Amino acid sequence: MRILVVEDEHRIGTTIKKGLELEKYAVDLAFDGRDGLDLATTEEYDCLILDLMLPGIDGINICKKLRQDSIHTPILVLTAKSQTEDKILGLNSGADDYLTKPFSFEELLARVRALIRRPSGSQNPVLKTGDLELDTISYLVERGGREISLSGKEYSLLEYLMRHSGKIISKEQIISHVWNYDDDVLPNTVEVYIRKLRQKIETPFKNKKLLLKTIRGFGYKIEN
Repeated sequence: MRILVVEDEHRIGTTIKKGLELEKYAVDLAFDGRDGLDLATTEEYDCLILDLMLPGIDGINICKKLRQDSIHTPILVLTAKSQTEDKILGLNSGADDYLTKPFSFEELLARVRALIRRPSGSQNPVLKTGDLELDTISYLVERGGREISLSGKEYSLLEYLMRHSGKIISKEQIISHVWNYDDDVLPNTVEVYIRKLRQKIETPFKNKKLLLKTIRGFGYKIEN
């Protein structure tokens, strides 16, 4: 899953980025409002973490602009302002949740997870496709009760496919959600990781149904 962090305090922004990457998210970071708005309107994200007090364009106007452009990416606002009216202003401008500074990374992570789950209407942290299960809290992946060890990118790819189970996902969609904006992704990178994933979730399970399908000319699909 891919997240955009817009935070002008470099230490805070960098710390959030590193923490989220350790939690297996792809993360882009912008230090001012204009760069943040440009990324948010041209790239696809699963969540936006947005400071309110930004140079260039403030967080309130970024929220308003995104919603006016029918961009419905979940937005978590970070604010040093704890007054109720400031929180209400942020929510009324299009934000989905807010977090007052200073905050713990654990709380930020919990709120991000909740926002990412919200669009699917599911509050269950465990994703299931057939007998394949992925726990988005513990990062445990199992098939038929047998644990599967995945690298960070393999996990991120599988999570993205399972969140869209039954749907055809193009290579371009996979790249935009699983890799960072600045990553050097080669044309066959997705194919390489799809092959690695198959070797772990299908090859060891000879008598079980194949879950990950290639739809030639369109992309990939995981289904029961």
